[in-house]
Amino acid sequence: MVLIQLHTSATLYMVGLIWFVQLVHYPLMARVGEAQFIAYERLHTRWTTVAVAPAMFVELGTSVALVPMAQGVGYPPVLAWAGLGLVLMLWVSTAILQVPCHRRLEQGFDQAVHQRLVRSNWLRTVGWSLRGVLVLIAMPV
Repeated sequence: MVLIQLHTSATLYMVGLIWFVQLVHYPLMARVGEAQFIAYERLHTRWTTVAVAPAMFVELGTSVALVPMAQGVGYPPVLAWAGLGLVLMLWVSTAILQVPCHRRLEQGFDQAVHQRLVRSNWLRTVGWSLRGVLVLIAMPV
């Protein structure tokens, strides 16, 4: 049961965080100001990593662990597999879409790159939202 609680907690934490990032944090980046943007972006990526990495690793680890033991702990196997697929998609999206945008923005604000970051982050926002629905549906009663 601890595995499911950790899994659910990490996912729901990320659901709340990604919606904040999508609706507030990323859009406000455009208002930082050119003179301070590079320093802001570097601090942003450092502190965001501190805020998200532990939850993402817990979510990944518990997603992997749930697949072979799902049925034995009362977790629907199809939801465990779907959840793992979404986690992998989220990691790939982060690595190939969002991280490169942040690396480019660390060199200075670029409106096109910023817009790409905000638009591409909808993939993660929807993905984590779906994961949130899955973990709530799968919670043993």
